[in-house]
Amino acid sequence: MSSYPATRLRRLRQTAWSRAMVRETSLSPADLIWPLFIIDGNNARTAIATLPGVERLSVDLAVAAAKEAMSLGIPALALFPNTQDERRSETAAEAYNPDNLMCRALAAIKAAVPQIGLIADVALDEYSSDGQDGLVRDGVS
Repeated sequence: MSSYPATRLRRLRQTAWSRAMVRETSLSPADLIWPLFIIDGNNARTAIATLPGVERLSVDLAVAAAKEAMSLGIPALALFPNTQDERRSETAAEAYNPDNLMCRALAAIKAAVPQIGLIADVALDEYSSDGQDGLVRDGVS
């Protein structure tokens, strides 16, 4: 009888499911979610100063990015709208507008790339004038 390390106890890896469970971690484009920051306009892009190399894209450019994501094997996008200041209010009313920036972006991307997964930021900070994630009543959010 040989001693460790000459003996390798592999009985826990006899079946495919157990080998898959204990194998090394692998990362591929299928494991990624591409965040997209959306702005109003057409063929528009603006840099995000706090995220070097990242830009906000208009809906048409977001559609092009969705097509690129699909071609790269990235299965989902997370969308973050940048609502214009004049559309923000204390009640975040723009969030309820069925034609708001987020709704238009979601519809356009799904129409062009129906198989891609979409994750929508539903916090109200992009719609409220005070920047809170929820509604503020009597000074309490």
